[in-house]
Amino acid sequence: MREPYPPAEPYESGMLDVGDGHRLYWEVCGNPDGRPAAVVHGGPGSGCGPGARRLFDPGRYRVVLFDQRGCGRSTPHASDPAAGLRHNTTWHLVADMERLREHLGVDRWLLYGGSWGSTLILAYAQRHPERVSHIVISGVTTTRRSETDWLYRGVARFFPGEWERFRAGAGPGVPRDVATPELLGTYARLLEHPDAAVRERAAADWCAWEDAVLSGETGGGSGAASPYGGRPSAARVALARICAHYFSHGAWLEEGALLRGAGRLAGVPGVLIHGRADLSSPLDTAWELSRAWPDAELTVVAAEGHLGGATTRTRVLDALDRFAAR
Repeated sequence: MREPYPPAEPYESGMLDVGDGHRLYWEVCGNPDGRPAAVVHGGPGSGCGPGARRLFDPGRYRVVLFDQRGCGRSTPHASDPAAGLRHNTTWHLVADMERLREHLGVDRWLLYGGSWGSTLILAYAQRHPERVSHIVISGVTTTRRSETDWLYRGVARFFPGEWERFRAGAGPGVPRDVATPELLGTYARLLEHPDAAVRERAAADWCAWEDAVLSGETGGGSGAASPYGGRPSAARVALARICAHYFSHGAWLEEGALLRGAGRLAGVPGVLIHGRADLSSPLDTAWELSRAWPDAELTVVAAEGHLGGATTRTRVLDALDRFAAR
């Protein structure tokens, strides 16, 4: 198993005005003359972190990281109820990535990400295939409504008590057989409530469910073992609010659109890395994508899940090193 590259600090950073009152935080590290690459974080609403910098050879890559609208160091922050989400959609984020590429003078870039990040990568790459040199994804999702229904209802068969608490958090009037869109829509409204205590309680309930689904990978508990609930309050509220907003709207994607459009990626080499034990995003989505995308190769990691582990990290490092050499 490989260790990541040493910690790297940005040599350049800034705030980009992308319109609609939004400003995106961005940073660049590595070699200014290296192969351009962009890290597309998950969530939606997680924000970028320094750990992703260490997946890239700093001598061969020029690595761009950015916080998507409403999270991380971008402004306005979605933890503020005055920060509206009307102009925060998948297609706004796609346009933001293109504006950032132009701002940094990048012709074509490699895209790396996972989970929600893979959905945004696919949406961007299918709209701008000429601007993408390679793609590396760990933890494949396309945010189909069927995938969202699995994450917020289907997987409850493994966590019935935790899901019952999640449903109850939406309110006493929510029936046991509530459909997923209605449940997510109710949470989205709670996370817009004028009372801060209501918003914080809804965010805590949302994140407790997300952590429950990942508990087989984290061992349960708190702190580092709670990748959602262990965040600071503002980050937790922003993450839950943005997630509920996106998922209750089907991420503004037609059902199955990113799989149907995968042929647009012909000529773009891709590596898909997915854990067979991923309960959040079962393997079938990654398999379907690999069948629909002519130049993608799928690696299945037998004993790892959505968060990955040493083997997943090694496969990502290997793929990024291989593409750097081309």
